[in-house]
Order: sequence, then C-alpha cells, then structure tokens
Amino acid sequence: MNQKIIIYQVFTRLFGNTNKRCKPNGTLQENGCGKFSDFTEKALREIHALGCTHIWYTGIIEHATQTDYSRYGIHKDNPFVVKGMAGSPYAIKDYYDVDPDLADNPHNRMVEFEALVARTHEANLKMIIDFVPNHVARQYHSDKKPTGVKDLGENDNTDEYFSPNNNFYYIPRQEFCGQFPLGEGDEKYREYPAKATGNDCFGAYPCINDWYETVKLNYGIDYLNNRQTHFDPIPNTWIKMRDILLFWASKQIDGFRCDMAEMVPTAFWGWVIPQIKEKYPHIDFIAEVYNPNEYRNYLFNGKFDYLYDKVGLYDLLREITGGYRPASQITYCWQSLDDIKKHMLNFLENHDEQRIASEYFAGNPQKAIPALVVSSMMNTNPFMIYFGQELGETGMDCEGFSGRDGRTTIFDYWSVSSVRNWVNNKKFNLSQLSPEQKELRTLYKKILTLCNKEKAIREGMFFDLMYVNLDNPQFNAYKQYCFIRKYNNELILIAVNFDHCDVNIAIKIPQHAFDITEFPKTSGKLPFKELLSGEEKEIPFNSEKTFDTAIKAYSAVIWKTKISKNATRTKKI
Repeated sequence: MNQKIIIYQVFTRLFGNTNKRCKPNGTLQENGCGKFSDFTEKALREIHALGCTHIWYTGIIEHATQTDYSRYGIHKDNPFVVKGMAGSPYAIKDYYDVDPDLADNPHNRMVEFEALVARTHEANLKMIIDFVPNHVARQYHSDKKPTGVKDLGENDNTDEYFSPNNNFYYIPRQEFCGQFPLGEGDEKYREYPAKATGNDCFGAYPCINDWYETVKLNYGIDYLNNRQTHFDPIPNTWIKMRDILLFWASKQIDGFRCDMAEMVPTAFWGWVIPQIKEKYPHIDFIAEVYNPNEYRNYLFNGKFDYLYDKVGLYDLLREITGGYRPASQITYCWQSLDDIKKHMLNFLENHDEQRIASEYFAGNPQKAIPALVVSSMMNTNPFMIYFGQELGETGMDCEGFSGRDGRTTIFDYWSVSSVRNWVNNKKFNLSQLSPEQKELRTLYKKILTLCNKEKAIREGMFFDLMYVNLDNPQFNAYKQYCFIRKYNNELILIAVNFDHCDVNIAIKIPQHAFDITEFPKTSGKLPFKELLSGEEKEIPFNSEKTFDTAIKAYSAVIWKTKISKNATRTKKI
C-alpha cells in the first residue's frame, strides 16, 4: 500500500517534562528535562493512532549547553556562546553522540537512544532525526568520534581565510569579539583566530541577532572571491559529513531532516545522498529550503526526497487564516509547484514558527482547521504537525532565552502545559485535557487518520474546483475553497470555510471534472457520506446541478461517494 507520510515533530527534551513549576532561565536541576524513556510504548502507540506514520525527534545529536557534563567525559561549554540554559539543538557539539540531557543515565545515552529507535519501530512509526550540515557549536569537540577520525578543524590552516582543505572559515589575525558580553577573566570566551559565524557572517564581530553560538562549515566555496567553488578534489568536509550520515544511518533510523540545506552547496547533496541511499535505500532526506527558485535544483540535482513548503503554502494559509488574502489564491500556489507537488512537505507549525493558537497567529486553534484540511488533504505529499498543535498549545510562555513570542522554546529547559496534561503521568490519555482540547485532538485524529484510510486522499488524483466558482454568487471564493480527490470508483469532495460564520454554499461541478477524473456523470443523485460528522444524504452530482452543502465556521466538509466498479470506467492513478 502506498502511504501518505504524516510526521509528528516533537521537541524531544520538552515532551516528557512534567514539572509544573518551571521558572524562566531555570537550570536542568530546577526545571527538569524530558528523556528518551518518556517515549513509552503507550506514548508511541497513541502518536501512531493519531494518524502519524513518522516521528521526527528534534534535538537528538549532542549540542552545546550550559549544563556541566564534564564528569561524563564531555567538554564543558563556555556559557557566553550558548543560547539559553539548555542550548540550541542546532549548535552541534559532537556529531557522533546524543544529547546527554535525554538519557536517564548519561553514561548509557547511546544505548538508550538505540532502544528508542527499536520502540519507535515497534509502534509502526518511522524515525527521523536532524542532520545539521551548515554549522556547529563554536566549541565543537567530538568525544565519541570513531577511532582514526579527525575532528572538524583539527588539521586546518588557521592562517588562511579560506582553504579547500579547511573545515572552517577564519578571520586571520583577529580575535573573536562579538557585539555581546563574552565574560571576563578566566570565564571569558576566547577564540583566535576568529571563525566565520553560521549565518554567513564572515567577520569577527557578529551581533546578538546572528547565529553567534555557531561557526560555519567550509564545503569548498570561497565566499569572498565571487563564491568560487573548489569541489575537485572532494573537500575534506564532504567526506567527514558523509561519514557522519553513514554513522547515523547505521542506527536504523529512517530519515534525516536537513537543517538549512540551502546554505550547503547542491553539489554536496547530489554527491552524498546517492551514497547513503546505496547502502540504506529506505532513508528519506528532507530539506529545509526557503527559496522557491532553488526547489527544483535541490530535488533534481541535490537528490532530496522532500522540501519544506514554507514560503509557498504555509505563508499563504497563514494569511488566509488571518483574513489578509483570499482562499482562491491557493489555486495559484499549487499551480506554481504542480510538477514537484509530491515532493513538498506541508505544515502549519514547527519549532521555528509561531503556534496557531498564539496571539501572534490565529489566537484560536479552531481557526486553522480549514488550513489543516487543505494542507493535509490536497495532495499525496507529506504533512507534518508539531507536538501540542493537536492540543491547541499557545506557546505563550516566557521561558527564558526564548522569550514570550508565540513559539515553544528550543533553548530552555521547560515543560509544555498542554502536552504535560496529555502525558498525564505517562497515561497518555485525555482525562486531564479541557473539553476544548479533547474536541480539538479528536478532530485532528479524524482528519489525520483519513489521510491514509481513504485511498482517494492517500494516492488519488486532485481536481481544483475554484475556477468555475470564482463568480458563483452562492460561493464566496474569498473565504471558501473546494476540490475533488478521486481514486478508481471512489470520489471525495472537500470544501473548507475560513469564515467566522456558518455558511450554506452551492458548488458548481464542471464537465471537465468528469472528463479528467473519468467519474461517470449521473442525472440523479448519488449517496454521499460526510466523513467528519457521519452525516449521510443523497446529493446531485453532475455539471447541470450544484453540489449544495453547509459548512460551519472555521471548518470543513469531506463528502465521499462510491459507485459500483461495473458502472464506471477506471484507470490506475
């Protein structure tokens, strides 16, 4: 069976932390931390039952932190170049190790991670972890690298700004002097010569808004000389990063979400991904790419399986939900990506974006249900939710370094209240949720499970109905959107309402829809079932009659019909 990928992204160290009394900028001892072991068999079964096929554990690989783990043989980080008490999971400190925060016994952290991989697979979930290729922590030092492996920068010539053989970029004869405190005396952070900062800051003076806790890796591009490339012979960094990918692939994971993939040359990806897939053909590569002009480059030349659709569908659905753009623009959005639509990863939340329920986005999770249905059901491509999204998490805590910004912190030790209530002392049930949270999670479960239960949504063809309804007086194209999914003898008509009020609409079905889908046109009525409410009724379905339906405010209808295979021509889709 073809499977529609539904990813549950979870910020690993926050998931199982049940401390109700966290304080801003609290230490590990004060605020606590979730563990690998919090992902019990029960927890993973419930995530799978939500409709998810994959789980992306964010923050697995060891990163810089203000917590002292030196008693475990881990180098201590200078706190002045660590963001937050817990540190950013994208400031990688050791590519060959896991975050000790996540282990019940840090000495056995890799064993505990491997047990998590096994539990995840036993729950019929596939496992994705981050690969962070563009930058590392300023004090990168691998304690667990395999015998014979040279550390990043170990053999660099630090007298040169750029060398194809270097792993880092340097600012020769200059000390690192950030535009923020670096401490004093023995506690001062010192770096000489200064290294280029991760967000392509090629100077010794990054500011507070730069990724100052990271240094950029050198893939053979001379940025200060017209971006000249030095890819032959293969740069040392390429070889080191390939070996790191092979190391993690050997742990039986199923995919990599590649952080800021477009800051790394496409040539590297086109070189490395086939090598990983040759040995581990099941592994998927997901790229965080934000430039639509580069999408096809990273798919066809970079060999990625999937790309973020942030700048396109996410941004548009967010503005439609807020009432700033018309729903009809969804048509133009998908048309711009029609040739690569199967490769786009859709989402409404992730660790970088503001929570739907926050006052910075919609303020009410119900308002995004139309966007959820469109984003998850419009095509066969993957869809992702962020843990707590299904509970209406607001992300409005003031956690510390992160601040009160509508996002769930990735820098601090913290506990997420909505998730904590669902975890419920590892019962992972609804008993501690509010009525609104219960209703929302139930609705998410219905929608997400339909994505694979219904063949027409999972692998069927798509037909946009908007072009014949733009001037329809019984349909508001600014606030409603509708489309068809069809597979063999099954057809589903989906309509969503972004408006704040209930509506009754009459959808025109063009003859072209019957021609393209090869679904027979009947003069009478067909039996339809609405898959969210269970309502059943007979409705005319032809180009002479409109398809009439009611839709509640901020909601959707998913009408399904099925006819006898003997009554229709079918084709393999």
